[in-house]
Amino acid sequence: MLLHEKLKGYNLILLSASPRRKQMLRDVGLSFTTLSVPVEEIYPEELPAEEVAAYLSRLKADAYPYVLENKDIVITADTTVITENAILGKPINRQHAIDMLFSLSGKKHRVVTGVTFRADRAVHTFKSISDVWFRELNEDEIIYYVDNFAPYDKAGAYGIQEWIGYIGIERIEGSFYNIVGLPIQKLYIELNAFLTKYQSL
Repeated sequence: MLLHEKLKGYNLILLSASPRRKQMLRDVGLSFTTLSVPVEEIYPEELPAEEVAAYLSRLKADAYPYVLENKDIVITADTTVITENAILGKPINRQHAIDMLFSLSGKKHRVVTGVTFRADRAVHTFKSISDVWFRELNEDEIIYYVDNFAPYDKAGAYGIQEWIGYIGIERIEGSFYNIVGLPIQKLYIELNAFLTKYQSL
């Protein structure tokens, strides 16, 4: 049985304002509602960089403000960009975005997305990791991208599916969609397994 058929009668709730995440869930045939819940994204300083996205996705899931009813499943995600063991969040202004892209230019960086499923009697968190190589970008290219695409809602100040991804990324290892913001293939598999486990509880 296909996952969207198994989920009939369930209420999937995506806690995200990201249009990219919404589109990917729709594209694999899942029906869901959305809710935006502001969360202060603070994590322990000693937490390894690759564990931060998973930690924050669980933090977001725990922030769901209502009592979970039977067959409610909350989905949350967080994406981090890591370069030289430093986490790049979302840029706060134009110069910050430009500086971020210069820090990624000509180097490999890592993209980690953490995803959490939370139900009334079960919770599950997983992560997906992709490596990305940018060629050396020049100042004109970086400024053109920032000024025309305003990547202020994107970790690392870029979207792989946009102009800068077309002209700047030499290769990737791992899931392309993970870099967009949601490892949709892995989510599909993990949600199927989570649903099977939930039904047996």
